[in-house]
Amino acid sequence: MNDNDTKRLSRLTAILTQLQTKRLLTASELADKFLVSKRTIYRDIKALEDADVPILTVEGKGYSLMEGYRIPPVMFTESEANALITAEQLILKNKDASFVKEYSEAINKIKSVLRNNTKDKANLLSDRIVFRHNKDNDRTSNYLSTLQLALTNFNLTKIKYHSIDTDQTTERTIEPFAIYSTQENWLLIAFCRLRKDFRAFRFDRIQNLCVLNEKFDSHKMTLQEYMEICKEKNSTQPLT
Repeated sequence: MNDNDTKRLSRLTAILTQLQTKRLLTASELADKFLVSKRTIYRDIKALEDADVPILTVEGKGYSLMEGYRIPPVMFTESEANALITAEQLILKNKDASFVKEYSEAINKIKSVLRNNTKDKANLLSDRIVFRHNKDNDRTSNYLSTLQLALTNFNLTKIKYHSIDTDQTTERTIEPFAIYSTQENWLLIAFCRLRKDFRAFRFDRIQNLCVLNEKFDSHKMTLQEYMEICKEKNSTQPLT
């Protein structure tokens, strides 16, 4: 196998990975990512189809994989495994218990597909890397995993929230919009039906949370647009 064949095989595998990662990809996006022409991408897609990979062509929109099709797990390089292990040590210090639990379970699945030699080195790195923040491993919330699902599935959510500023506890029905973290505190940006505006809620001030079956319409605004609006107001969205 010459260098060109090796590069093409590597690209074909990477295209498959990309198609598993995103629901729809255009030839232009793939060409830009792999620094080749669109004609080359068309040939690559044809080669994958000839290999019985069920690629669907959406006219005028791009390519996607048939629902349910999966390729075997990719093998991680040692550097990629090290990056995951480093992230794991950071996440173990996170204050949201659900995030720690979900990531730990995910990283265990990832470790299971590592080659033995890489796995041994990854475990060695786990024992030799330390992050000092949150040294007591405090857990101040357990809502991240639940709120992520509410956000992506557009479920209305009811919360009982205590505001330190007013020392009041109120019940809110909210529409989860975005999640961000600052100085180890997780915050939820959501449209509050009580205040009829977007607000930011600190996870550690949420006393109770219930995801409702009722759906809400997706907000057309992007997170970047939200941040620009906040910037124009010369302040972040107030905590409430």
